[in-house]
Amino acid sequence: MTVEAASLKAVAAARPVKRSQRSRMASVGLHAALVVASLIAVFPVFWVLVTSFKPDARAVETTPKLVNESSLDNYTRILSGEKGDFLAWFGNSVVIALMTTVLAVFLSATTGYAASRFRFPGKRSLMLSFLVVQMFPFAVLIVPLYNILLVLGLQGTSFGLVLVYCTTAVPFCTYMLKGYFDTIPTDIDEAGRVDGLTPFGVFWRLVLPLARPGLAVTAFYAFLTAWGEVAFASAFLSAADESKTLAVGLQVFVQQNRTEWGHLAAASILVAIPAIVVFYLVQRFLVTGLSSGAVKG
Repeated sequence: MTVEAASLKAVAAARPVKRSQRSRMASVGLHAALVVASLIAVFPVFWVLVTSFKPDARAVETTPKLVNESSLDNYTRILSGEKGDFLAWFGNSVVIALMTTVLAVFLSATTGYAASRFRFPGKRSLMLSFLVVQMFPFAVLIVPLYNILLVLGLQGTSFGLVLVYCTTAVPFCTYMLKGYFDTIPTDIDEAGRVDGLTPFGVFWRLVLPLARPGLAVTAFYAFLTAWGEVAFASAFLSAADESKTLAVGLQVFVQQNRTEWGHLAAASILVAIPAIVVFYLVQRFLVTGLSSGAVKG
């Protein structure tokens, strides 16, 4: 190989390789597909919002007419208690969802930290049992859980329902947080023990502040588990109207002979607002928590 050829080859190797650029048609097609997918995802929510402003007699019309027939009557009747004790349902749902979130995050955080940092007999069986629990559908668990709550005297109580929700949320949250704790260096634990902290002190004061993204993800999951669930709430809560949660209370708008679509849509919008607020508060942690928790298992 001549000197000139070698020089040309070296210059060509030193040049940065340009990334392949999409053609204009490919870019247009990609953006069009994204727009269509976004419209498909947003349209059901938009239609429920439109229906919530219609009277029940016109709620099933396929043409949205917001100018002449829209009103806030559905929202007014629901919030005033004319159509069910909505505010009581809302308070019950908030209490149950917050209790489930706090208890599930605490249990899964301590369990996930122990599984990540310590070796103890039954560790593998414990994690495997969490995985097996996730394989059962909710309908299969209703009867055994009902019998357990009956024996404990918690059937028909809010705390009993919280424990039931934790059986669903804790296994997934434990796996998520264990994977996140695995990404935190063990040197931090050793430094804390050198400074005189107890194992729980290391966990509480050093590890948990570093695991905020993972905690946000698990808290969001636990909240949603309790907020919109229907089957367990219908089976384990008292039939009294003031004991219902929002998801169960919405059934009053679905009667045997007719469905009050306008009121049901308005109530659905009101139910979705707290979930949207919680998502807004934790959304900056979601990507980090999910990606970090999936690195190690």
